[in-house]
Amino acid sequence: MFGRVAIKKLVGTLIRPSAHVPSPRSGNPDAIVDCAVYSGGVRHGGSARLSFPEAARLARRRRGAFVWLGLHEPDPATMRPVAEVFGLHDLLVEQAVSGGHRPGVETLGEVTRLVLRTARYVEHDRLTATSEVVETGDITVLIGPWFAITVRHGPVGPLWAVRNELQSRPEVLRQGPWAVAYAVGSRMVDSYLDVAEHVERDLERIEEETFAEVRTSEFAHIYQLKREMVEFKRAVLPLAEPLARLLESGDLPDGLRPYLLDVRGRQARAVDRVASFDDLLNSILQARLAQISVDQNHDMRKIASWAAIAAVPTVIAGVFGMNFEHLPGLDSPYGFAGSMVAMTVLGGGVYLRLKKAGWL
Repeated sequence: MFGRVAIKKLVGTLIRPSAHVPSPRSGNPDAIVDCAVYSGGVRHGGSARLSFPEAARLARRRRGAFVWLGLHEPDPATMRPVAEVFGLHDLLVEQAVSGGHRPGVETLGEVTRLVLRTARYVEHDRLTATSEVVETGDITVLIGPWFAITVRHGPVGPLWAVRNELQSRPEVLRQGPWAVAYAVGSRMVDSYLDVAEHVERDLERIEEETFAEVRTSEFAHIYQLKREMVEFKRAVLPLAEPLARLLESGDLPDGLRPYLLDVRGRQARAVDRVASFDDLLNSILQARLAQISVDQNHDMRKIASWAAIAAVPTVIAGVFGMNFEHLPGLDSPYGFAGSMVAMTVLGGGVYLRLKKAGWL
């Protein structure tokens, strides 16, 4: 009897669900980087981060206030309550969750969606055929009447510095949610110019290597930099159209137009630099290919020259190696020495002639 009771207790212990098994997570709470309410160019509540439902209630109670919610790679479970609180359309939520979008701007109802590509220069000691030069990501800015939501994908382009800088400029922050769009766009364009400056140094090093007296036969790193420039162009060039559309939009506050015009001017400079990099890379590549062609032609000249020199003794040996009974010099005791002298003199003459012509 005692044995049966013990067995029942043991079985019950084994099949009883453990109290330490964690429940499945709902959403990604770490995706919320910061959330704050701004009014009159000032952040309310100090540096403390609010929950976005509480921030939404505070912003709706105060006239002229807005919420800035910052997210980093949120999943659908995280975005669902955000969409409910801020009244976002399902398409906006779907697009915000996924990354890799092309720069653009569109308006859906009262919400404007602005997409920008982030860019960062990757430091490297020496450019190789596998070096990563430019790392990119994307940022989606959702601008509503009383909120601005920034969704960042990728490790590039953290926005804490943008938030701190904007908080130090109350005259810009008073313009409302569109001030966030301006600040993010301005920082992205500044990063483009910074990347362009670093890439210019890489191009200068490649140019020096290409036209140096002692060159390497490898030039795959030029193709690698060209591939990286294609990725950089995809971030910089398409931004011109969204900026132009924002400037034409009636939703943009008049106080922000001069600032956005400055952003468009800097973006145009970045476009010009990227275009010049592309032209310079093409020129370097063409010059390197021409050098390789010249080197190959020079090698072929050397091969042909030595083949011509080798043909002289071959012809002489072939003539005197014919199976004829009567050949001049075969019976002479000086025939071998004479043939060797003839090979040396004629071969040396061909060598000197080719050397003078620059083939050797």
